[in-house]
Amino acid sequence: MVAEAVPHVSVTIAGRQYRMACDEGQEDHLMRLAHDIDTRIAQLRAAFGEIGDQRLVVMAAITIADELAEARGRIRGLESDIEGQRDARASALARIQESEQEVARAIEDVAERIEKLVADLAPPEKGTVGMG
Repeated sequence: MVAEAVPHVSVTIAGRQYRMACDEGQEDHLMRLAHDIDTRIAQLRAAFGEIGDQRLVVMAAITIADELAEARGRIRGLESDIEGQRDARASALARIQESEQEVARAIEDVAERIEKLVADLAPPEKGTVGMG
């Protein structure tokens, strides 16, 4: 049995290099994520000075977790909006179908009245005695 080679990338975060395994084809994505974390740590270092790598990493992680929580909240809100729009659409479609049925019934009623008027106004056939 031959073990498949797992892709590895080297990333630099807070001045330290890490060798990390990832799924095939995810190398660039992992490098972009690491770069994002490194950038956040550099921004925190610029804002707070040298307060220790571990604290900077924790602060970056909390910042990312906060952004993730906000994004999840927005996603839930958008999903709720979409569901509301689906319900409104279904309700509107039901009203349209109901209106179409009412219009169809009205057209049928009018057609029946016209047929009755035509029959009432038609001259009597030859050989029949008129009532009028």
